[in-house]
Amino acid sequence: MRIETRAVHAGRRVDPATHAVNTPLYLTSTFERDADGRYPLGFGYAREEHPNRAMLEECLASLEGGTDALAFSSGQAAATAIVQGLEPGDHVIAPEDVYYCWKKIFAEIFPKWTFAVDYADMTDPAAVAAAVRPSTRVIWVETPSNPLLRITPLAEIAAIGRKANAITICDSTFATPVLQRPLDRGIDMVVHSTTKYIGGHSDVVGGILITRHQNYLFERARKSQRFGGMIPSAFDCWLTMRGISTLPWRMRAHCANGMQVARFLESHPKVEIVHYPGLESHPGHAAAREQMDAFGGMMSFQIRGCQDKAMGVAARVRVFTRATSLGGPHSFIEHRASIEGPKTKTPPNLLRMSIGLEHPEDLIADLDQALESV
Repeated sequence: MRIETRAVHAGRRVDPATHAVNTPLYLTSTFERDADGRYPLGFGYAREEHPNRAMLEECLASLEGGTDALAFSSGQAAATAIVQGLEPGDHVIAPEDVYYCWKKIFAEIFPKWTFAVDYADMTDPAAVAAAVRPSTRVIWVETPSNPLLRITPLAEIAAIGRKANAITICDSTFATPVLQRPLDRGIDMVVHSTTKYIGGHSDVVGGILITRHQNYLFERARKSQRFGGMIPSAFDCWLTMRGISTLPWRMRAHCANGMQVARFLESHPKVEIVHYPGLESHPGHAAAREQMDAFGGMMSFQIRGCQDKAMGVAARVRVFTRATSLGGPHSFIEHRASIEGPKTKTPPNLLRMSIGLEHPEDLIADLDQALESV
């Protein structure tokens, strides 16, 4: 079945008790045993197994082409569960522009675990191969990256991981399974913040880890999820499933709007550069065209001028909402360097945007008036 059909049907069943078409919300913390003391349907205690969570995991494993999935209370919880499965002294290779909260996991949550982390240019497979050590256990990929929208060639990184006997993991949040399927390119596991496009309505926080094959890090992440309590609530799972039903169609609108806004910004005299892989001027355009079905609704651009000018543009928008997060129906804009703090490598004149579902001409007019006084 095609992804539009799976987005509506995967993981969902007509409720056997009432024949309700929509998946019920199971508000329960525990389940009854049978006369022999067993759990006939496999559900015993909600922290370990829950029907709404099981449906969400089945659905997203299907969309991504994986064999199994684990739902978490946030995208960062999924990343933390992976790190918890590493051994002291293990080596990790990550993108030099990796999401700043990912760095905080190593620097502020696990600093005593003596992990070794090298940050490499993931757009250059030779640089990644040069960073491999005998102790390398994970190669972490983020494509498109946040906030510079850099593109990592997935098949080439997957090959490096196999040769090094390391597990490759891709954060594919910006792309979703609609636009990019890393497992099909040989990547071992995929992470999404389901808070973003997958949930799609800016009303729920969650994360998912999907695997192509069984491996020790996935099984250790399962223990962190179930025994460490890093689970989403039943309602969180239900809301996320509701969002998935329209995911393929929403992504088409995000992509179409994103391309129009990116072309407008690229031609604007007060814009220095636009970071959007759909533009032919983007250095990763060829790689994105080869491994993505479309280019998404995320972009960033740099103002001609200093940080104050960029902050001024963000302050003058009227249709865009000045807020953190992405992937919802509203278009968001924010100054990333001020969010990420003094150690950020994000350019100070950069604004990141999540292009929503408003009419693109209204978004363009809003940016145009905000750029007038730069």
